[in-house]
Parts: sequence; structure tokens; C-alpha cells
Amino acid sequence: IGEKSLFTKELENALERNEVDLVVHSLKDLPTTLPAGFTVGAVCKRENPFDAVVFHPKLAGNKLETLSENSIIGTSSLRRAAQLKKLYPHLEFKDIRGNLNTRLKKLDEHENFSAIVLAAAGLCRMGWQDRIGQILSPEECLYAVGQGALAVEVRAKDQHILNMVSALQDPQTVLRCIAERSFMRRLEGGCSVPVAVCTVLQDSQLYLTGAVYSLDGSECLKETMQTCVVFPNEEGECPDDDAQHVGITALGVPHKALEAAETLGADLANLLIRKGAKEILTVARQLNDAR
Repeated sequence: IGEKSLFTKELENALERNEVDLVVHSLKDLPTTLPAGFTVGAVCKRENPFDAVVFHPKLAGNKLETLSENSIIGTSSLRRAAQLKKLYPHLEFKDIRGNLNTRLKKLDEHENFSAIVLAAAGLCRMGWQDRIGQILSPEECLYAVGQGALAVEVRAKDQHILNMVSALQDPQTVLRCIAERSFMRRLEGGCSVPVAVCTVLQDSQLYLTGAVYSLDGSECLKETMQTCVVFPNEEGECPDDDAQHVGITALGVPHKALEAAETLGADLANLLIRKGAKEILTVARQLNDAR
């Protein structure tokens, strides 16, 4: 739409004027660099981060692979379209916009779309799990940076509120999301280019898979890296308690773990950049701007 913080600006204005003390966002709506004076004080436990397919009521029981030739799938996401075009060349992908209610209404009341692709998290939070006809696996569709996680944004210097919201912090989710956001920031990605991720925290290891795509999905660079994120909380960490990592202040999570997660994201992005990611994303951005 042409403005990076379109969906968050009004809320941040209220925060700045001290009209509110905290605001809640979908983390994937927040840029990786926040305006001065703000920070994400907590990232809540992540809902299902994967994408879901909702089928037209007449096509219930189908999967994407079983839909007939030239069936139209609605999605406003370049990331989803790029991955699914490659996987399901027999389908057509067209933009569909609006909030969840609007998109579901467009699907149900018209014959334009055979199915639409949405974040599973939004459907689950609204209690509409029964509309999900298919959950897309990471092999089919990597998800968006921060998808499924809620972020609590606060004033960066308001220590009382920072301490209060830190009780909402989910350490596993925050480490995964810092790695994802660091990957995105190093690539200088955003909604206008197809960048996708998947993170897994297992034992002491954080695994980050990241990918960039051309708009039609024909070009793809995808790699996985891992790092250790289990460290003891050390004495003497207090002076840097408000240090931000890609816009997130994570009180109570060991600094070494936060730094390791942020470094992992940047290292994976650098690997893809060396393989030509910037060139793919530049072309994707130009083509998208020209549409």
C-alpha cells in the first residue's frame, strides 16, 4: 500500500502520547526496525505458524492437488503464491484482500475462488478451525517471519511496564522470532518480496530454514542453519537488560541466547546473499512495484 507501518502507526501514536501503555500486534505486521522510543516487550506463545487452505463449501474435502485445472486460489501474499505456483502449476492464483470475515465471505458467496490461503493462527484464534481444509507443511509452504506470534509493544524506557509485560514472554517463541526477524532485516525484505522461514527449537539447538523466491516461484534459494541457544542466566546481566534484538526486549531470557538467535538469522541471510538472493529479491520488488 506504500507505507511500511500503515497498520501500526495509529497505535504507536497513542503509545507515544501516553494514552495507552501497551499495544498488541501480530508480530508479522511489525517492521524489523521499530521507531525510536518503542520496543516489543513481550512475544507471546506462538499459535500454529503454518498456512491453511479454506475451500469453497461446494469443494469441501478437496486438497490443492485434487482441484481441477485452472481453479482459482485467493491469496494476497506474494510469499504464498510464489511457493504454491511452483508446486501446483495447474492452479491460478489471484489477489484477495480484506480481513478474515471479508475474505471468507468473498469465498463463500461467490464462485470466483475455489479456495483461499490464510494463516492458520488467525482462523484458530477466531474459533474457525472447522473451516480449515488443509494445513500446508513446511515442505509445501514456508511461513512468514513472525507468523502466529503476538507482540506486545511498549515505550522502550518505561521500565515498570516492561517488567510487567515480561511475564507474557515465551522464551522459545522469542528466540525463534528474533532469528526470523534478523534474517528478514539482513535481506531488507518485507511484504513486497517473497521471503519465507521455518524455525524449530529442539533440545539446545535452534534450526532456521530461510528462503527467497522469484514472484512466479521459478527461482528459489533455500538453506538451513542451526545454533545453540541454551545458556545459563549469568550474574551481572542487569545493566543491558533493555538491549533490543531486532526491535525486541526480552527480559529474563539469557543475552547469549538472544545474541545467538540474532546472529543465526543474519548468518543465514548472508549465505543466501552470497548465492544471489539480493538479485532475486530486486527483480521481484521491481516486478511487484510495476503491477
